[in-house]
Amino acid sequence: MTEALRVAVAGTGAFGRNHLRVYQEMAGVALVAAIEPEDGRAAEVAEEYEIPVFANAADALAADLQLDAASVAVPTIYHRDVARELLEAGVDCLVEKPLAASLAEADELIDLSQRHRRILQVGHLERFNPAVLAIEPKLTRPMFFEAHRLSVFTPRSLDVDVVLDLMIHDLDIVLTFAASPVKEVRAVGLPILSPKVDIANVRVEFESGCVANFTASRVSTERVRKLRFFEPRQYVSIDYARRDVLVIGVDPEFSIEKAMALGAAAGFQDGLPGLSFSKPEVTPGEPLRLEIASFLDSVRTRRAPRVTARQGREALALALEIQKQMVEHAGKAGLGDFFAAS
Repeated sequence: MTEALRVAVAGTGAFGRNHLRVYQEMAGVALVAAIEPEDGRAAEVAEEYEIPVFANAADALAADLQLDAASVAVPTIYHRDVARELLEAGVDCLVEKPLAASLAEADELIDLSQRHRRILQVGHLERFNPAVLAIEPKLTRPMFFEAHRLSVFTPRSLDVDVVLDLMIHDLDIVLTFAASPVKEVRAVGLPILSPKVDIANVRVEFESGCVANFTASRVSTERVRKLRFFEPRQYVSIDYARRDVLVIGVDPEFSIEKAMALGAAAGFQDGLPGLSFSKPEVTPGEPLRLEIASFLDSVRTRRAPRVTARQGREALALALEIQKQMVEHAGKAGLGDFFAAS
């Protein structure tokens, strides 16, 4: 495929606008349309990007734009409907996370993509964070994860709770890194400012024995996006926001007695002997641009995307199980009325 790929963006809210920007800036890509039902927003996009803006996918497809691919950045409850129309029309899709509002809808999209032989990638953006790309090839056997994703309150994405809004990024990363089926989930969450859960804490145990703790909040006073994990003789800290990785290794000859003796002799001026600190080289890049470039490469080559629809479904399945466990915990804690009222 040597001609410019003809692409569209469905949904032009805050994140959809970012998709529009990246597509317009990329070489070998022709941004030919957007889909936006809200009149005011549609007019703004049409003027800024000088493209036609349609009220729905059906109208866009009827215009015979010869679309190759599209980003689906509409609210989650509409993912299935919009992506279904595009896939059935032969358009490859990058669907923002979560893949769909339910597993049944996710399965429908997966089936459609297979029957129509279309690329279906899920927009788990952190998979393309340069820090994640730098450390992933160096993984050995992660056994304990600690994920924190905190954000100040904004009115965006209130159609879903904090698990599907924020935590799902870390669920996807940990599922990928752990590479093991989930054994047990425990979760607690509370609605604070919105009708849905705004803060949640989760513990997941995997069949491999790996354990992961997740904390997500969209009512915090600070922004934090960090993942820490331990492997045999190694500790890794990822700062998603800074796109930075710190690795602390333990020398195979390490013993606490030897380290204490050497450290005491040196006055512990250089830290504890036997520990090494390093920062793997991180190639700079905007995660969204890397994600879209990867998607378009799959469109051109027909290779499976880096984040497959099946992986998106796995993250969604874990998120929905977490929601179920939060409701059960609320019942046990006598918070059922509070949940119902919220």
